[in-house]
Amino acid sequence: MARFLFIEPFYGGSHKYFADALIRESRHHIDIYTFPARFWKWRMRSAAVYAVQQVKNLHSYDAIITSNMLSLCDLKALGGPSLPPLILYFHENQILYPLGEGEDEDLHYGFTDYTSALCADDIIFNSRYHRDAFLDSLPAFLSRFPDYKPDSSINEIRSKSTIIHPGCYLEKLPQIPFGRPSEPVILWNHRWEHDKNPEEFFEICFTLADEDIPFKLAVLGEQFAKSPSIFSIAEKRLKERIIHFGYAEDYEVYKRMLNRGDIVISTSFQENFGISVVEAIGSGNFPLLPDRLSYREIIPEEFHKLCIYKNRNDLLKKLRKLIRHYDPRLVHRLVEKNKKFGWDKIILQFDNYLDQRKIP
Repeated sequence: MARFLFIEPFYGGSHKYFADALIRESRHHIDIYTFPARFWKWRMRSAAVYAVQQVKNLHSYDAIITSNMLSLCDLKALGGPSLPPLILYFHENQILYPLGEGEDEDLHYGFTDYTSALCADDIIFNSRYHRDAFLDSLPAFLSRFPDYKPDSSINEIRSKSTIIHPGCYLEKLPQIPFGRPSEPVILWNHRWEHDKNPEEFFEICFTLADEDIPFKLAVLGEQFAKSPSIFSIAEKRLKERIIHFGYAEDYEVYKRMLNRGDIVISTSFQENFGISVVEAIGSGNFPLLPDRLSYREIIPEEFHKLCIYKNRNDLLKKLRKLIRHYDPRLVHRLVEKNKKFGWDKIILQFDNYLDQRKIP
């Protein structure tokens, strides 16, 4: 059994979900060193410095795994030549991450992702879409340098990159019953942030309500100190239809709400895999997803015509039809296809990958 160290500078949300599950499910011994999920910009700048100072026996592991919220160049320089191989896990990247309202662009963070990829011995991307989007963005990103522009080194990064989807806990969710819901529950289980585009989601819900189309609404997802104002507006306008509104601290409560849902919708501008969507599908929710990002990768091709929408009007058209002619047989088929993302399947890929990184 090999020994690995996982350094997670942003231990919250999907980062925490992934790290905890990998450690729990893997047959390898994985220690973890974490930082609280706040001040992400400072984590990218300083987490490596602090980790080198604080983590004992840093050189005793077969390899070190980190998310890309850490500068691998700093870790490698400060850790010295005896540092074990470094595996970089890309949850997201700062070149393509959309800016929030009032945020100014800072190229430093995107460049840190780029140089970390160059320094890594191995790279794991959480989807093929994410890898390709990141690599495709590099030439334009680096062309913004005024002079002495670095080569994008796309082939070098690609050659040491592997695609392994993050696992999801699906097998513990009960089988859904057959039957057509009279008031289908529409589910939002994404972060309450601008990149998930909640404005479009709630505008769709407002339209359905104005048309007196029957539905209920469950709004979950992680909240932060400052959330888009549309959430408070929607809570008032849709109060008669809401069965849950707010972050479910207890995972069992979260699962129960997923099980009550019938339809999960994403309107996201940014999604590199889609754990929330995969979990919702596993619990029997039929997905309606935009024709962008990672969604064509996680939805089987035979379902693209039904699940993938082109624009707002197409989403409304598909949603109206789905509510009026909900077919549980399709949901059951999709749930079965979705099981490939369960941790019982995915962990085999991770463990086989880590087997090859053992020190002889």
